[in-house]
Formats: sequence, C-alpha cells, structure tokens
Amino acid sequence: MTGSHKDKSITRRRAIAVTGGTVAAGGLAVAGYQSAFADETTTTTDADATASASSSSGTCVLMSSVTEGPYYLDGALVRKDITEGKSGVPLTLRITVQDTTDSCSPVAGAAVEIWHCDAWGYYSGYTTANPGGSAPAESEDGSTANDQTYLRGYQVANANGVVKFETIVPGWYTPRTCHIHVKVHTGGEKEDGTYEGGTVNYTGQLFFDDDIAETIFALEPYSQHSGSYTTLDNDMVYDGGGASSGLLTLEPVHKKDPSKGYKGYITLGIDPDAESTGAGSGGGGTPPSDAPTGTPPSDAPSDSASPSASASS
Repeated sequence: MTGSHKDKSITRRRAIAVTGGTVAAGGLAVAGYQSAFADETTTTTDADATASASSSSGTCVLMSSVTEGPYYLDGALVRKDITEGKSGVPLTLRITVQDTTDSCSPVAGAAVEIWHCDAWGYYSGYTTANPGGSAPAESEDGSTANDQTYLRGYQVANANGVVKFETIVPGWYTPRTCHIHVKVHTGGEKEDGTYEGGTVNYTGQLFFDDDIAETIFALEPYSQHSGSYTTLDNDMVYDGGGASSGLLTLEPVHKKDPSKGYKGYITLGIDPDAESTGAGSGGGGTPPSDAPTGTPPSDAPSDSASPSASASS
C-alpha cells in the first residue's frame, strides 16, 4: 500500500524570511514555530520529564542497528537547530540514550547525530538526487539553507542522556517511508564546531505514524511533491517493531492545527561498548554519482546564523 498525492496548482513563496519575522510558506506563522520551540533551555526537570515520556513509548531494549543509507556525510555541525531556513512543519525532537548493559542508566555525553531530507525529499549534499514523483527542483525552495549542511547536526546528551533538536518533519522520497537517520557516538569530543573521534555505537532510523505523515504531506510545502509514497508496512527498513524499531511518539503542538508542529520522543537503548558499521539491514536508495564527501564548508551556518533559530528564540 502506498499513499498518494495529487498535483495541486498552488502559488506560494517557500522560504523563512531572513528578516521580517514570518514564514512565507504554507501559512506556517512564526508563532507556530515559537510554540513548538518555546522551551529552549533543557533543565534537569525538563530532561527527567522527557526521559519519562520517552520511556513510556517503549521499554529500554537494545536497538538493532540498520543501514545508514546512501545520504550520510561526515562532519555535521554541533547545533540544536538544524533547519537553516528550510520550511515545513516544525518538529521538536527529544531523544534519550540509555545503556542497556547497565540497568538502562543514561549515557551522559553521548553524541547523537541526525540527518534527514527536506519537505520535498532532498538531502543536503545530494540535491541533484530525484526524490521520485513530481517535485520542484530543490533550488526553487527560496530558502537561505546551505546545500551542504541543512537538516544535519549533532547534540551531546546531558546528565540524563537527553538531547533535543529543532527541525522540521521530513518529506518523502521513493522508495522510502518518512524517516530520520540517527547515529549515537561515544568517546569523542567537540572540535571546530563538529564532533571528532570516538566510536559509533548505534546506527538507526526514526519513523513516523502513517496517519500523521499523510496529514502533514497534505500541507504546504509538502503538497508540492506529488506522487506515491511508501507506508510503514511496505518500507524496506522499518520492521514493524514499534518504538523499539524507531517509531516515534508524536504529540501535536495544537491538536486542531497540525501546521503548528509536533513534539517527538524516543528512547534509544545502546551498548556503549559495541561498534556499529552503518551497514545494518535494509536499503535506502542510491545517491547520484557526483555526490560530495568530506566535511561541511567553512562558511556553513551555525545556530546563531540560522533564520529559524532567531525566529524561535
């Protein structure tokens, strides 16, 4: 079974304004972004609540590593807000990392890295890769995003093993369901704005409920990507195991208005002594032959330069 989107003739300017304080895409007001990201500072109380909410979505079990997919790039930046002006439905993502070899104790200092496609199915660094169906060219989005770095980043876990990212809900591309890639690293350190050294202990993917994804894909700017997308039951990576297989617990910021955004929670149970090669089960498509490698460019934007970070502060 696949979901489908019909072509729609809708004219709009898809961008988060660098100045002016509005999101000129899909009617997503900055107020919605502020609501989703109002709790900027993760206190101990907030982290405890997050851990509790995350754990409620599944027991602490060792997560099975899956493929990192074809769109990984080294050298992602350490930052909370990874949007860089890419528009879409806001997502506040809280991830709790626990040690399954030590009574599910938090893994303080773990570096959690995520990356995902934009609302039209394009990855930074691979913007020539066709997402399938019919979508505008990535260059038509009108955002200020750096094509080598958008929607990629690290956060380092606090004493409760919790990290928080501010991003958007990903779009879709053939032949995959809606998902976010994730790696957990330990033993390294922050250096020159990124995370260096250490060991990758877990490589996985986070998934979205089909009904929520379908609701989001009907909104701007997602609706400009028409065609068939893959549901969870037919995805090549998701194995149907719920939270233990990466299925996010999602809460709408505003129950009657999905464009205001979602808060997503999950607990990742890892073995800090294990090493993941990123060659786990499942596939993920093939990137273009001219795909880049290496670290982000020196002029890559940081949190302080991100338009969406300014809007949500």
